[in-house]
Amino acid sequence: METSPLRTSVIGSYPFPSWLEFASQHLGEFGTSDIAEIQDDAVIAAMHDQAAAGLDVITDGEQTRLDFNLSFYGHLEGIELESAPTRRFGPPAHDQRGKHKVVAPLRAPRGLGVVDEFKRLQRLAAAGPTLKASVPGPYTLSGRLIPGAGYADRWALTEALLPIVRAELEALVAAGCREVSVDEPSMSCYAYREDPRRFVDIFNRTVETVAGRTRVCTHLCFGNYKGRAVGFRRVAPMFPAFLDFKADEMHVEMASREFAEIECIEKIATRMDAAVGIVDVKSYYIETPEDIADRVKLCLRHAPAERLVFAPDCGLSQTARWAAQPKLRNMVAGVRRVREALGLPHA
Repeated sequence: METSPLRTSVIGSYPFPSWLEFASQHLGEFGTSDIAEIQDDAVIAAMHDQAAAGLDVITDGEQTRLDFNLSFYGHLEGIELESAPTRRFGPPAHDQRGKHKVVAPLRAPRGLGVVDEFKRLQRLAAAGPTLKASVPGPYTLSGRLIPGAGYADRWALTEALLPIVRAELEALVAAGCREVSVDEPSMSCYAYREDPRRFVDIFNRTVETVAGRTRVCTHLCFGNYKGRAVGFRRVAPMFPAFLDFKADEMHVEMASREFAEIECIEKIATRMDAAVGIVDVKSYYIETPEDIADRVKLCLRHAPAERLVFAPDCGLSQTARWAAQPKLRNMVAGVRRVREALGLPHA
């Protein structure tokens, strides 16, 4: 699907305001109408920051989710939610996140909740930026589940989740969603040890009914739990297989890796738009517009302007809001400088 050159976007998540952090830990003290008001206000705040930065594409900041994907498990039937992680102290690591036991066939009769999120975004957003929704792909979603109830392993869980995610995508398109990100960071984290062709097959079957009906994006990173990576931080194992993704846009983490393997975007741009992580969400260094402009020019050595999209490395939920705000503003300002120097139109 056609877009403007040197587009600016975000991955999905945005930091919670401090009052939302407090409210989310004390939900029992609020009534249902209070919670609905809190949700609206949080999305309005996230949209404000993104719109004020001047982004071409915005999201709801995933303000009504507990985490990138953990909140989705509350919509699944057939699992026994873990009450507490096995480790609570020490340096941040993925064993501080919950793992949930599968005890019956996996079902989501009321969907995964993303359609309601998108409808809220539609209702609250002002005209202008493109509205994007994000959904975890089935392989990533399977990562916090413990096989059981006849599901032998993670692959079996992925196959069970695939039609659930696909149905959510279909419902989003029916609701008018023009851009959706099917996020599969687990695929990029584990491409070095698994068959990447198998990942391609899973992704393509997930999006097959919506490809061509909405702009399909995918986000590939190396993990960002509490600002920490988890995967083998190399793009090379994903390619050339991942070039066969049925996607309009593929996002790769670059800024935190000092633009190592930047040449990969040349390959991506032959098949789809290359979205480059140009802002480091794991660092509290605030990139200047000059920094961003230099990074855009670097990308232009490897891919044409009409194939380039710029975004942070990952969602911003693990970055303090006081840093996320100037990072986004400066990202847009730096891209705009190059856009104007080249005489390119604004989105």
